[in-house]
Amino acid sequence: MPPAPDARPSRWAWLGRLWHLSTGRFGLIVVIVVLATALVARFWTPFDPQRVEISARWLPPGWPHLLGTDATGRDILSLVMAGARTTVWVAVGAGVIATLVGIALAALGALTARWIRESVAVFVDILIAFPVLIIAMMIAAVWGGSLWVVILSVGIGFGVNIARVTRPELRRVLHSDFVLAGRASGLTPLQNLVRHLLPNVAPVFIVQLSWAMAVAVLAEAGLSYLGFGAPVTEPSWGLLLAELQQFITVYPLSVVWPGLAITLTVLGLNLLGDGLREATDPTLSRARGAGRVARTHVPEVVA
Repeated sequence: MPPAPDARPSRWAWLGRLWHLSTGRFGLIVVIVVLATALVARFWTPFDPQRVEISARWLPPGWPHLLGTDATGRDILSLVMAGARTTVWVAVGAGVIATLVGIALAALGALTARWIRESVAVFVDILIAFPVLIIAMMIAAVWGGSLWVVILSVGIGFGVNIARVTRPELRRVLHSDFVLAGRASGLTPLQNLVRHLLPNVAPVFIVQLSWAMAVAVLAEAGLSYLGFGAPVTEPSWGLLLAELQQFITVYPLSVVWPGLAITLTVLGLNLLGDGLREATDPTLSRARGAGRVARTHVPEVVA
């Protein structure tokens, strides 16, 4: 039986739409697995990730070392699990900073006086000219390699990208009737931004944020691989990949695990962002529903 005409959709209806999308379901599962692995590794790993055992070096996958060991006898599964903690920390930290920077610049570039809007637009265009990884390497060369360098550089760099994409969307929504009605009812610019503007640009913002978090994972792995990221004492997929790649011709399977972890995490974040955009964007939902109705409709045959 179809729902009553006055029935309102549930607040969590978008989660069901996300789960029914194959891309969204895959991305959600990958992200949940990475988060769960990082949480478990915070309290338990099969072995101490930094324990050196020369007699157990280069053991093949099996019991008790399910993914084998490296050149110093460390358990690769424990290293991968511990590296998930670093990955989650970098992705979440860069995402938070990118959100704050992006929303602040987009709001300044859309809701302020004309001279401020134009100045912000020029400032954003100048910052976009500098690649995120180059900025991170320059900062690391001066202040030393650390996870904070990766988080700040990626967060600020992609916050600028988010601002550039979100600003025109805010300008478009700013002239909508419901925003003008809110302004007429006495809402302040900040209240209008929170209640009306941000929810309507959320689909575009979500995609950019998921991309920023995915690039943060790649940046951390790449900078750690080059020696500008996580310190040697901090488990990292990039550091593990750098240590194992010199043995790739002799023990190729050992390099697969950290590389596979990085690839799946980045792919999962990107697909989850695309799925969230499709699940939360009402225009896409209506278009998908109309297409489904058109495919299932069978015209009657008139005799």
